[in-house]
Parts: sequence; structure tokens; C-alpha cells
Amino acid sequence: MKKLRLILGDQLNSQHSWFQECNENTIYVLAEMRQETDYVKHHIQKVVAFFLSMRNFYTAIQSNGHQAVYFQITDAKNPQDLEKIIGICIEKYKIEKFEYQLPDEYRLDQQLKKICSNLKINSEAFDSEHFYTTRHELTDFFEGKKLLLMENFYRNMRKKHHILMNGATPLENQWNFDADNRKKYKGEVPVPPEKNFHANVSEVLTQIKEAGIITFGNIDENNFSWPTSREQSLEVLDYFCTNLLKHFGDYEDAIHTEEKFLFHSRLSFAINSKMLSPKEVIETVISFYHANEAEITLSQVEGFVRQILGWREYIRGIYWKEMPNYAQMNVLENYNKLPDFFWTGKTKMNCMSHAINQSLDEAYAHHIQRLMVIGNFTLLTQIHPDEVDAWYLGVYIDAIEWVEMPNTRGMSQYADGGIIATKPYVSSGSYINKMSNNCVKCHYNVKEKFGDKACPFNTLYWNFLDEKKEYFKGNQRMGMMLNLLNKMNPEELYKIKVKANAIIGNMDSY
Repeated sequence: MKKLRLILGDQLNSQHSWFQECNENTIYVLAEMRQETDYVKHHIQKVVAFFLSMRNFYTAIQSNGHQAVYFQITDAKNPQDLEKIIGICIEKYKIEKFEYQLPDEYRLDQQLKKICSNLKINSEAFDSEHFYTTRHELTDFFEGKKLLLMENFYRNMRKKHHILMNGATPLENQWNFDADNRKKYKGEVPVPPEKNFHANVSEVLTQIKEAGIITFGNIDENNFSWPTSREQSLEVLDYFCTNLLKHFGDYEDAIHTEEKFLFHSRLSFAINSKMLSPKEVIETVISFYHANEAEITLSQVEGFVRQILGWREYIRGIYWKEMPNYAQMNVLENYNKLPDFFWTGKTKMNCMSHAINQSLDEAYAHHIQRLMVIGNFTLLTQIHPDEVDAWYLGVYIDAIEWVEMPNTRGMSQYADGGIIATKPYVSSGSYINKMSNNCVKCHYNVKEKFGDKACPFNTLYWNFLDEKKEYFKGNQRMGMMLNLLNKMNPEELYKIKVKANAIIGNMDSY
């Protein structure tokens, strides 16, 4: 039977059971499509990374003896649409059965179901064999429970998969070392340079330009740093273990103006494109830890494992539990527009300038920059979550909707009303000052609430609490701050609100 098997751009898993045997009657198809480049405006480095990774994957499976066909973005016979590409291949190769791996985006899941329903041949969907969990495992775990606490899910995952466990108890009798993962980086230990492959990507850049794809962000075509093959991804994993792991947990939440990456692994693109599996990443990191316990503490490793085994699997489960309604949620009724400086990086707020410009330069920012700087600002200025979603999905190299949307719309913007977060992740400038050195040379004064030099985060924070106080009055975790708001001098609050409205009305001036 002649089979056609589809490989999506984020399904570059050469360890999948599909590739265990070669069969001349099985043809794999990969395609660069305007359908995928245009549904949101993407960072140029993101488009380059996916195209190059797909091409390298295609070359790799061909060299291993598999039959494969590839549609480049500028191919004259590329219809740029998934259904048409599948149809062309079925007719050309006289295909008798179509197979695909379950996609991780709801949009593509629905499209493929519709495509298969219109086919005149049999079709079958297979698991991607990537995640620790099934799509609906989280839904089953939390059945009948009101609170979907990640910590409970994470502990269950640790037990189920016997990770960092001593029998039925966690190593060192402690599940979570989050309290140890909040150090401010002050240059105590040098940060090794990031792993950089210095690739020349001029050829694919020319094709992207020829195709007329509209992108944003910056790229050095002679010095592309991201891994675009399984071999390079394994190099980044090895580099992380050898050079960064021993300080990762300590400075996991830190921000520093001179250090873009600190001790973060920069593995998220490799994992989310499935060039690496979460299992092999976790197993490699834990094995390295056990071989180097004299130098590496458990808190460094647990913080890393929690991000992948806990948070990543949890977020995926929330996505499949709540879609498609999740994509429309906006419980705080925020409707403002994203300011222009999100596309230019031009702002006098030092923390935002560094975080936005880094995102535009590197297609990357770590989780605290995304959550407590950029996301904090967009929530305090009450930006529409659709606008925030689109920017995050486009700008970050590792952003695929299943992981981006719950993190952004849920964790960061509280648009889901607390499905993920028990309180909104907002703060005044004091948190940013505590976790970074951004405030030292900022145009604004982190200690002032109003006035020309007042830190916008301070003004916006108290204004946000006042604007949304009715919504949060029953939230116990917000009680202390709402009590402080109620005790605030009315004249002071009035000045804050006047200033906040001026900021929100003209964000690009700040």
C-alpha cells in the first residue's frame, strides 16, 4: 500500500517510530507554506529557524533511506496551502492511505480533520511520541477539582515517571526548590557565552524575501546562532549541562542588562520543534547532575526539571482542555492597543527597552522577562489579550500556539479568569528592581509613584488595582494589596490615576 505521511514544521522527531524502518511505498512530505508564515506576523529568525530545521530534517531522513518530498517556499509548484499540497502528492504518487501525527495546535488539528474527511482514501492519525502526557491526561487528572494547581500535577508527574525520586519520596525530601531560584545576579560568577553556530543563512533569507513574506525583528545573516538540526540541538544540550546547569536554578528568575541569556539553556526551540524530546533532555540533565553532585546542587536541577516536566506538560494540558474557547477569553475586559515601541524597542523605560530590544534582536527572552516585565506592562496598561497573544506568538522563536497562548493569555494576562494563575502577575517597579539592575540607570525613579520621573510601573500598578478592584475583591491572594489601596490617601490616588491615564493614552512617549 502506498502511504503519504505528513511531517509538520514542529514535528522534526527523527526518533519517532515511523522512521525505524524504511519502506519504498511510504513517502514523507514536508512543506514551507504561506499558510504557516502568514497567520501571524513572525520574527525573521523564527521563520529562518523553522525553514532550515525542516530542510535539515528532510536531508537527514533521505540520507537514512526514506522516500521524501519537500516543497520550498519559492517552488513554483508550491500551492502554499496544506490541503492542496496533500492533494497534489496523493495524485502524483498514486497514494492509497494518508497518515499524519497529531498536531499540537488546535487550528491545524481542525484543518487536518477536515482535510481527511474530504479525502477519497483512508487516513489515520498517530501520536507524535514527544510528550510525557497525552492531550487529555491533565483533564482526567483534575476531574472534579476546582483548582488546577500546577504543583499537584507536577508532583504526580514526578511520581509517575520516577524523576528525582527516592522511592515514593522526592530527593532530599523536598518537591520544589522555587524559593532557592530567586537570586539577583550581581556578577558573582561569570556567565559563559551562549552556544552559537555562526551559520550563514543568506540563501534562505533571500528566498523569504523573494516569497514576499512579511516579518519583523533583526537577524545577522552571517552569524545565526540557533540550532537547526538534531546534532546541533544535542550540542546545545551538552553545552548547557557542562557550562550552565550548575548556576541555572540560582539565577533562574534574574534579569541583567549585560547578560541576555544568563544561565538559561536556550533549548526551547529545539524541544518545541521536536528535534529533542523532553524525556531525553531531562534524562541527560539528571544523569549529568548525578555524575557531578560535588559541583551541582539539587536546586539547580529541580528548577530546570520543573519547567519541562511540570510547567510545559501542564500548559499543554490546559490548552487542550480549554480550547477553542480559551482563545477568546478576556475576563478583565482589556481593550487597549499595543504601543508602537513593541516593534521598535524605543522607550525610556529601561527594563522594557532591554526586554523588547532583546526580543527583537534575538527572538528570545527568558520567562521572567516575558512574564514580569513585558507581560506585566501589557496587563497594567490593559492591552487586549488578542494583541498580546499575536505579538508573543510572532516574536519568540519557541512560540507555538499550544505553549504561547496559555502562558500569555492565562499566566501573564489573567484573561482566563484564574484557570492557570490564582492571582494576576502584576507588580510595581519594586519587583523589577529586586530581580534586576534595570532601575539603576533608568530615566525614571523606581521609588516615585507620580510626577514626571515616576516609574510608570508604580503608577500603572496602583491604577490597575483600582480599575479592577471589583473583579478581585473576592480573591484572597489580592486582599493585602486591595487593603493598602483602600487606605491610600484619595488625593494621592487621584494623582496616580491622572498620571496612569496619561501613560495609557500615550504609551509611546514613555
